[in-house]
Amino acid sequence: MSVRTEAPRSIRRARPAGHRPAPPSLLPAGEDFAPAPSPDGRRVAFLSDRAGTPGVWVRDVDAAEAVVLPTGDEPVLALSWSPDGRWLACVIAPGGAPRTELWVLRPDGSGRRQVAGFGRRSAALAGWLRGGAVLAVTETDELGRAVLIDAGTGHRRVLTEGDLLTLLDVTPDASAALLRRGPRNARWLELLDVATGARRRLLPDTGRGSTDQGWFGPDGTSVLARTDAFSELAALVRVDLSRPEQPPTRLAWRPDAELEHVTPSADGHRAALLWNTYGGRSELSLLDLADGVQRAVGAPGEVLDDAVFAAGGDLLCLTAQGPVQPREVWLVDPPTGTLRPLRPGTRTGDSGVAPQLVDLRARDGLPLSGWLYRPSGPGPWPTAISLHGGPEAQERPAYNPLFQALVAQGVAVFAPNVRGSSGFGRSFVAADNLAGRYGAIADVAACADFLVDSGVARPGQLGCLGRSYGGYLVLAVLVNFPGLFAAGVAECGISDFRTFFAGTEPWIAAAAVSKYGDPERDAELLRDLSPLTHIDRLDVPVLLIHGANDTNVPAGESTQVAQALAARDVPHRHLVLAGEGHDFLARANQEAARTATTGWLTRHLAATVTTVG
Repeated sequence: MSVRTEAPRSIRRARPAGHRPAPPSLLPAGEDFAPAPSPDGRRVAFLSDRAGTPGVWVRDVDAAEAVVLPTGDEPVLALSWSPDGRWLACVIAPGGAPRTELWVLRPDGSGRRQVAGFGRRSAALAGWLRGGAVLAVTETDELGRAVLIDAGTGHRRVLTEGDLLTLLDVTPDASAALLRRGPRNARWLELLDVATGARRRLLPDTGRGSTDQGWFGPDGTSVLARTDAFSELAALVRVDLSRPEQPPTRLAWRPDAELEHVTPSADGHRAALLWNTYGGRSELSLLDLADGVQRAVGAPGEVLDDAVFAAGGDLLCLTAQGPVQPREVWLVDPPTGTLRPLRPGTRTGDSGVAPQLVDLRARDGLPLSGWLYRPSGPGPWPTAISLHGGPEAQERPAYNPLFQALVAQGVAVFAPNVRGSSGFGRSFVAADNLAGRYGAIADVAACADFLVDSGVARPGQLGCLGRSYGGYLVLAVLVNFPGLFAAGVAECGISDFRTFFAGTEPWIAAAAVSKYGDPERDAELLRDLSPLTHIDRLDVPVLLIHGANDTNVPAGESTQVAQALAARDVPHRHLVLAGEGHDFLARANQEAARTATTGWLTRHLAATVTTVG
């Protein structure tokens, strides 16, 4: 670890009067998320980090207390209850790393064992074959494999394998499988005949858009899919498998919102639709798949996800959160739309600030937007621009203790959705592909200009922070717009595309080519877009944070920046979190990263800068 926090001699940084001490933790006692209801809807398994890392808990829907199950010391990322009620499947992240394993255990905690994700393979759960205890799984290393695994016996059956392949669904008799193929933002569906191995592509190739969700209809003669291949905003369509020449039928679409996620009931009678309205607020509706009637249901939070039906279809569970509302599991009665929290009583975090949705323009005129968190009192304030990951993610009004901690210290936070973000349509999410990344970098500078011109930010007291792709964007804007920002925090960010492609997991590299470029064909573009190429332009204090076990964006991406800054005597700190991969899952490490970020930005943005001759 290299640490250097001294300011260069030509700069004097004085702490202003009234500097606030670091705030206490704003993290709640524990967040509950990712529900998995039992088939009869009487119990709900869910993930909670209340014990320190995400683990599996089970609660009767009418009980006051939940019971934790023994899933080991490693964090759990996802879980699902088998249709026969006898098994829970858990996706485990050893060391917090991107490589995952699949384990099963009984709902009483007995019988725990690993069934997929051995060696270097990473396992992802597609679901269960209807009515039984057979898992549909994707295992990935250099290739993707579609596998059926009996939870009771561990018997495995490989259906097929191929590049950039993910198993989405299997018919009840296992005669056909639905596959997703292709790189990021350019995916398509294929139908696999299991007996012959023959595949055929579903949906015509429009040359644009992506299809990333799909499942078989209840009779196996149709496929339903979420796609933006036929419209700017993603829609739900049905494909008649017996008449492949016919265009798909559009079942659900809105001109004012993107269809974010679709969850069908096991009987195929209805589907829960999560809509992403402008700016990122969620709306929930239930669609009757027989008559096409869609009914809106009240939302228990500003951002919803993890929607899943009990196998019987008479209970819907989901996760809800908001700016001052930690994640919690809610229950929905589909016939009436009645909502209630799984944990008795609703919870909020410490008092916080609700953000304002703000519109602005990029330097080339492209409409942008973002969420602005203002401290109390009159502005302008020291201000931090926070950049989300992905880049195909989205900044939404979700629960973010870091933002609240910065605002409590008198630092305004602006969290924009620059080009490349999801939630704003097909063209916007693809606008940063390849050389379009220069535009995304310039969007951050446009946000800085807007904040100063609108009286939110003080010139000379702007900082930027971000994680994953956002960490890359922090480094990129610091080297491309020197003098614009006074400090930065880059968490798990790419610093050199050459070393990223060489060091990341092979399936991550293969899928990323459509977004970033081919490391051979586009070598010169990627070299110029790499912050390390222009690191001599970076001359402001930078905090670098990385998980020691990260194999998505390898930890060396931050190390080489720290070494380059140390060689030039640039103030920096390099924080490596043990036991973490790309996503920080342990509450203690989340707190360590949040505290370091808050301290770094409040110190360097609240300082008075005077140039000495």
